[in-house]
Amino acid sequence: MGRLDGKVALITGGARGMGASHAKAFVAEGAKVVITDVLTEEGEKTAQALGDHCVFFKHDVTSEEEWKDIVHKTEEHFGPISVLVNNAGIVIQEPLESLSLENYRKVIDINQVGVFLGMKSVLPSMKKADKGSIINISSISGMVGQAMTLAYNASKFAVRGMTKSAAVELGPLGIRVNSIHPGIIKTPMTQTPELEAVLEQMLATIPLGRQAEPEEVSALCVFLASDESSYSSGSEFIIDGGMIAG
Repeated sequence: MGRLDGKVALITGGARGMGASHAKAFVAEGAKVVITDVLTEEGEKTAQALGDHCVFFKHDVTSEEEWKDIVHKTEEHFGPISVLVNNAGIVIQEPLESLSLENYRKVIDINQVGVFLGMKSVLPSMKKADKGSIINISSISGMVGQAMTLAYNASKFAVRGMTKSAAVELGPLGIRVNSIHPGIIKTPMTQTPELEAVLEQMLATIPLGRQAEPEEVSALCVFLASDESSYSSGSEFIIDGGMIAG
């Protein structure tokens, strides 16, 4: 028996990195999984590697129409959605003085509006399932401020607040909503030359002294998707090696 037997999960940003790791963990625990992303080739490879219980669809999380289409396709393949992992996100590192409105809105549209659209779009499907778990991937950047990432901070703080509001509203429907706040995770988004110097400085502030593997965040996602977390809603789960504990 898997911990997610009978669950149908939709994971955005699932082509690589944390999203792909979450999908792998969910399938291993018995869930049927739809992963979405704008990275078609990587997404298809990830789904193929995970077998018949995982399919990929190209998906722009900022499009309400595409959200409706993805929910419909998920139901066609596997049935009503019982788990949503709002994982898709981007970061743009730029000083406030030179940060363009275009780049600010791009981050907000993907990281914040995408989460809003995801939660709204899956509601009818979760009502059919008679319960659900929504997992919003925020960040420690949704807990503390950092220089050079104003738009990212803004979006991740918003996800934190949206999660709490949705948890209060959707609880009576049997739908739980929680946020996960990762620190530095080894993913393609963090392993870039532009962030190398910043990462070295940040690593020095982590009590556990290392970056996390994506699988460590996936284990937390499995817990929140499962019935083991049946009384957890509106909560913030920090997974940062103690980085912001001091």
